[in-house]
Amino acid sequence: MAVVGSTTPLIALDAVVIDSETTSLDPAKARIVEIAAVRLTAGRVDSADPFRRLVRPDEPIPTAAIAIHHIDDGKVADAPAFEQVWPDLLAFMGETVLIGHSLGFDLAVLKRECQRAKTPFRPPRTLDTRLLAEVVQPNLASFTLEGLSSWLGVEIKDRHSALGDAVATAHIFSALVPRLREAGVRTLGEAVEACRTLTDALDQQHRAGWLEAPARIDGERTLSRIDSYPYRHRVRDVMRAPAKFVPRGTSIGEALARLMEERISSLFVSPNATDRSGLTAAETGIITERDVLRALSGQGSNAFTIPVERIMSHPLAVVPDDAFVYRAIGRMSRLNVRHLGVVDETGCVIGALSARDLLRLRAGEAVALGDEIDAADDVHALSRAWAKLPAVVSSLLAEEVNARDTAAVISRELGALTRRAAVIAERRMRDAGRGEPMCPYAVAVLGSGGRGESLLAMDQDNALVFADGAPGGAEDSWFEQLGVHIADILHEVGVPYCKGGVMAKNPQWRGSLATWRERIGDWIGRSTPQSLLSVDIFFDMLPVHGDGSLCTTIWRDAFDAARGQLGFAKLLAEAAGGGESGLGLFGRFRTSQGRMDLKKVGLFRIVTVARALAIRHHVVERSTLARLAGVKALGIGAAGDLDALIVAQETLIDLLLAQQTEDIERGMPPSNAVAVRRLSLQDRDRLRSALEAVGHIDEVMRGLLF
Repeated sequence: MAVVGSTTPLIALDAVVIDSETTSLDPAKARIVEIAAVRLTAGRVDSADPFRRLVRPDEPIPTAAIAIHHIDDGKVADAPAFEQVWPDLLAFMGETVLIGHSLGFDLAVLKRECQRAKTPFRPPRTLDTRLLAEVVQPNLASFTLEGLSSWLGVEIKDRHSALGDAVATAHIFSALVPRLREAGVRTLGEAVEACRTLTDALDQQHRAGWLEAPARIDGERTLSRIDSYPYRHRVRDVMRAPAKFVPRGTSIGEALARLMEERISSLFVSPNATDRSGLTAAETGIITERDVLRALSGQGSNAFTIPVERIMSHPLAVVPDDAFVYRAIGRMSRLNVRHLGVVDETGCVIGALSARDLLRLRAGEAVALGDEIDAADDVHALSRAWAKLPAVVSSLLAEEVNARDTAAVISRELGALTRRAAVIAERRMRDAGRGEPMCPYAVAVLGSGGRGESLLAMDQDNALVFADGAPGGAEDSWFEQLGVHIADILHEVGVPYCKGGVMAKNPQWRGSLATWRERIGDWIGRSTPQSLLSVDIFFDMLPVHGDGSLCTTIWRDAFDAARGQLGFAKLLAEAAGGGESGLGLFGRFRTSQGRMDLKKVGLFRIVTVARALAIRHHVVERSTLARLAGVKALGIGAAGDLDALIVAQETLIDLLLAQQTEDIERGMPPSNAVAVRRLSLQDRDRLRSALEAVGHIDEVMRGLLF
């Protein structure tokens, strides 16, 4: 089983579910007569190889207990004693989480048995289905195993046998997971903390002599110190360009001469000798030094005349040019290759990347994150991969990686997650008999994901563009269902539904090229501030799956259509509102329960104004930094004011990411609120300066927008 930490999603949890039958309901006196356990593997009940043992209690079993579990003295006469069973049970449990129903009783009995056997007892990390059920439905009539089974529709077989009850408890836990998710409890750490708030139930258990079931999970660093270079640099920074091609008919001898002449280790193979521009991975092959050596080893000198198409690998394995280097490392590792092609936003091959180029880069386990997302085959695997993100972010912050670069890593993985959700959604469509996509299409992320500025407190913002089809038509119907699947998958994995409805499953966020162009025309020509509350994030659109050129086309079309439209830019700015101030009289921080929502008092306004300025002055960029820098480069307005906003945005992102990683490690859902009193004096000064810069944002906007 994999290492389980506080950020592990419940849907992908590795755990052992346990139950015991005893001689008494008094934990101070009870002896175990039977104990059983089953595994949860990546959130799924695995009852194929359970643990089940009868245990000799070395004292008569009371009649009342026999009437419940039907285990009498004769059945356990030849059974092993507890001290013989305990090592086998420990080996079965390993270091993973222990789940049970009213588990505090079982833990108390196990502890007493260990004391009698003079063997150590170390409380495991635990979850109690009885307490989890109360988190979800506090007014439920009955929290017994029967009560929860009836409520959740779980069948109990062999009630009051340890194995039967353990299996039922496992299925009850699985049935609780989606309900917990809707209650805002998604991870192991959040589940533990939610249970700890049930003071009445816990006090009742303590009075009964039970052990506390939800043992606190301390914040853990699942990744060791990492080399941050792969998280700071993009593939385009280290690739070799332009791409080097040979036609398919080139002989191996000619190709070898080219490799030696240009001192390179690979060549791309094109379909013909003349047209090599705009080739995609599907049209391109590759030959490497090793391919040539293998051919020479097998064919001798005869190999020199063999055409390269006979030994090339096809199609070409690729990585986007704007991907971070760690993703290229992870992809090479997964595919067991030493060379990748590099593609641009339209999918055309523009460069090459080799293991030789990356020899100086070491990033340990962390580089597996991106490729693990790309390789995930179902929601459980996707959830497990996504759960690694907070630990990666924590490690990057510890390495003092720039806050913007860290946010860009989060955005990159959000895009990868959305892309993988679309792949799984397509498979669901095929399995449901809906067939293949009816025309080319693309899925895009919007908002902070498109800008490369995502934080750990996120929800969905996505859209869908397809080549042809009218609203309500067959194509639109197919893509509507695809959008529903994408949204459901992301929600299950841990990226909640967008409260504002900005998701491809909704009609206003999907459409054909023609539909989107008409929609953009309406926004720019006939919009009101109220109708533009969500429209602005369209200008952050970034394609992550499918034919990206569809998204890029309408994104650029929108910037072109808005060029010179002062009224539209003004409406976008007004739609953002005046915002709240984070500073009160004498520069004091305004907080609520000790925290300040940095998105509400600063980040949102900086992002919105930068977007409006970019649209107004036709700065065709996505990130806030690039937009403000682009406006600054035009030489309009006060450069100092723009620089202050650039610094302010980075400060707010930095403080938010630090708070979010800390909250996640403590089992709290991440938010946009920072505990101001826990900031260092230096960070308080940085925050005050950032909020002062935001306080002048109206003046900046008036000077540059109108």
